[in-house]
This record gives sequence, structure tokens and C-alpha cells, in this order.
Amino acid sequence: MLTTTGVTIRFGKRTLFEDVNIKFNKGCCYGIIGANGAGKSTFLKVLSGELEPSKGEVTKNKNERLSVLKQDHFAFEEYSVLDTVIMGNQELYDIMKEKEAIYSKPDFSEEDGMKAAKLEERFAELDGWNAEADAAVLLNDLGIETEKHYKLMKELEAREKVKVLLAQALFGNPDILLLDEPTNDLDLKSINWLEEFLINFENTVIVVSHDRYFLNKVCTHIADVDFGKIKVYPGNYDFWYESSQLALKQMKEANKKKEEKIKELQEFIARFSANASKSKQATSRKKSLEKIELDEIKPSNRKYPYIDFKPDREPGKEILQVKNISKTINGEKVLDNISFTVKQNDKIAFLADNEIAKTILFQIIAGEIQPDEGELVWGTTITSNYFPKDNNYLFESDLSITDWLRQYSKDPDETYIRSFLGRMLFSGEEALKKVNVLSGGEKVRCVLAKMMLSGANLLVFDEPTNHLDMESITALNEGMIKYKGNILFTSHDHQLTQTVANRIIDIKKAGNIVDREVTYNEYLGIE
Repeated sequence: MLTTTGVTIRFGKRTLFEDVNIKFNKGCCYGIIGANGAGKSTFLKVLSGELEPSKGEVTKNKNERLSVLKQDHFAFEEYSVLDTVIMGNQELYDIMKEKEAIYSKPDFSEEDGMKAAKLEERFAELDGWNAEADAAVLLNDLGIETEKHYKLMKELEAREKVKVLLAQALFGNPDILLLDEPTNDLDLKSINWLEEFLINFENTVIVVSHDRYFLNKVCTHIADVDFGKIKVYPGNYDFWYESSQLALKQMKEANKKKEEKIKELQEFIARFSANASKSKQATSRKKSLEKIELDEIKPSNRKYPYIDFKPDREPGKEILQVKNISKTINGEKVLDNISFTVKQNDKIAFLADNEIAKTILFQIIAGEIQPDEGELVWGTTITSNYFPKDNNYLFESDLSITDWLRQYSKDPDETYIRSFLGRMLFSGEEALKKVNVLSGGEKVRCVLAKMMLSGANLLVFDEPTNHLDMESITALNEGMIKYKGNILFTSHDHQLTQTVANRIIDIKKAGNIVDREVTYNEYLGIE
């Protein structure tokens, strides 16, 4: 059991949250949510002991093991993949290495034998004999092939390292599991596997995630970081949203009634305080007025951008034909004779066995690279705009956000640009920041603003939710649903894919595609 008592975090004059009292129970999964900068990851660091609270304390049972998903993907470069996973239980790993050192000594003494015997006893208690097999099962379940288990971490691709570190956190059945954005950079198959793992996990899980579907699937409780507090709600993300909105609505309605009562009392007092026959009643109402207290409604950290894509013209019947497209990258054929036709009102979600295939296809459609074979046939009424997965090349300048966006606007007027940026949460001095120093989330909002200004009737999105907070993802999701043009997109956000797509195209490794006019859940066979 993990407990926080009066935990407060302050950085200088800024208080992230204060007086947090939570008991995290065994068998429960707690989703930590809140706006960017609210303190979600900081709270996990406090729980793990990496960061000392400004006030209060965190306690856990002495014999319980706490495991944390590491964020440094380069911390284990010189270790084998299998060793990296087993290091998730540091005591077990240290015993394994100490045993190896003792048994390899050329002058093995009686004292060494006694020490080895004690180590063997503890090794058995920690289920050490099954450690390598258990680690291998986790790796295989996450898609890391057996032949890579004995490679060094530095030999793996970035996406594979993410999976190894996740396996490390899950290894050895920890009593308390802390996961910060565990679905980032995972493929859909791995995300589904992780969901099932956590649903069946019998100990305590505390997870930060921006994936609403994931939170709905795995969480038994939601811990909301907002208003300088952390409040725990029973239920999943959707239940939290409905409960919190209802509570806020009830508080506002209660305040409205109180304000009406205050106004009524004030008017009576003003009318009759000088009237001798009514003076007692006026005095009584003054006392009643003094007792009325409005509920304090603090400003929320949550801010929703306004995302609304409006095509300048309605698309005609002919949209886009992709004919026999092939492309080889670094000696690997990632697209092999791909063909499909985009029809009116299509909002197509793309899946692929090879993640890079989707990006290469979208780059070809956007005109950024040319196919080795095949062609694109566009309808005469179609204009398109593209959201690249890696957008850094768009921000290699020292322009302000205002001047950067002006390049893409038909109306260069300063007031127009600034008002538009305000809707995207760049108000006041924020709109004057240099684009080359923006965070990942800020860059995404800039690209979305650029796409809104384009007036295009076909939009191409390659992983648009990367780097966005929950509020921006929700706003983007709604904007894509409302959009009257065509959309081609790929996203690891299950809820966005399910609510936007009316067609699925799945690019298989053999080069063929599966093309079905169904929702995402229907394609996956989820009821």
C-alpha cells in the first residue's frame, strides 16, 4: 500500500499542488490526469522517491517493491536486452551478478561458499531460476524477437528500446507499478497487450496517460491534478469526466441561487433600513446576508484550443486515386504496388505492419517525396494540407509565432493573426515567442493552426496527437469529426480513430492492403 500524507510541491512561489492525502490500494489502477504543467509527472517522481515533497510524506510498506518505467532510453546502452529487463528487480539482478563473480573466482574459499549459499537462498526466494524465462516471455509478448534478447541495448531501434524499458518496469510482479505515458511510441498490438496485462495485474498501478481509451480500459480510479489539488474519483476516465462536469455545474448553479438570494436581501435592506417599522426585518436580513458564502470556484489549469477545419470549397466527386505506388527506403521496400481510391466523405484511418509505411505513403501524397513507381491522380476540385509526424523542419527559423503563421494566411492583418493564435492558446506575449524554441505540443498547435488557415478540402494527418495534452486531443478529435472534407490519417489514439474513421486501410508486409468501410472497433472485432 502506498500513501501520501499532506504532500505539497512548490517551486519557488509556484505551488503545483498542496495537502494531497491519498491511499493507493492493492488491486486498483489509478490514472493520473491533468493539463500539461499541472504536475502529473512530478507527482509520480514524488511517489517513487526521486523527488522530495516540499511538505508532507510518502509511505509504503517496507517489504513492498516499487517499479518505475524509466524515461531515459539510453541509460542501458552497454547492457544486454535480457539483463536490462531483469534489472527491473535490482536486488535480484545484483544477486545474479554477485553469484557470477563468486563462482568465477579461481581461489574459491570456504567463506565464498557460505556467502554463495546465502545468495542462493535469497535468489530462490526471488524466483531467480525463472528470471530469464519470465523476462523472455515479456519481451516476446511485446514483439521483441528472441534473437534480439542477447543483443546490447545500443543495437536496438528506438521503438524497441521503449518496449524493453516497459518490460523492465513490469518484470517480477512489482507490488507498486508507476508508469509515465507507457503507450507512447508503442504499436497498437503492444498497446492492446499492455491493456490486458494491466487489467489482470493484481497489485497497485499508478499511470499517467493522455490516451482516453487506454484510461477507460484499465483504470479503476482517476486522480485529477487541477485547482492546486489532487482529487481521486472512482471509475474510469469517462466516469470522471461526467462526475467532474456535474459537480462543477452543481456548484455554479448553487452559487447562482445564492447570488440571487444575496441580491434580494440587499434590495430589501436598501429599501427598508431607514424605515422604523421595517428596521427589525432589515437587521434580520443583514444577519442572513452575512451567513451566505459563495462556493469558491478556482480557475482550472485546463485550456481547450478551438480547432475548426473549414474547407474553402466543397470537394467534387473525384477526390484521389493512388495507383500502384511502390517505394524503397534504405534498401527496404516499404510500399509495394499500393492502390486505392478516396471517395467523397471518406475519413480513412491507415494501419500498417511496418510503421514507416504509413509515413512514407503520406509523404508521397503530400508531394514531399516521389514514388519509385506508380502515380497519384487528383480530382480537379481538391486542395490538400499535410500534418507531418516529424514537424521540426517547419520551425527552423527565428520568426515569431505570429510572423510564422502569417506566411500561411490569406489575411496578413496582425489583429486577425493574433486573434486566431489566441484560439490556439497563444495569447499576449506567447504569440511573440520564437518558433525555434517551442515545445513539441506548441509546434503541433501551430501546424494545426496552419492547416485551419489553408481552407483545404482534404487533410492528411500523421500521428497528430503526439505531444498534445488531453484537452488539445479532445479539441482535435471534435474538429476532425465536424470537418466536412476528406481525411487521411494515422493515430495511436484509439478513441480518435474510432470516432473519426469510417474506413480502414491496413497496409500488410506482403504489400497487399486490407480495405474495409467499417469503424475501427468493427475492424478490430470489438463490440
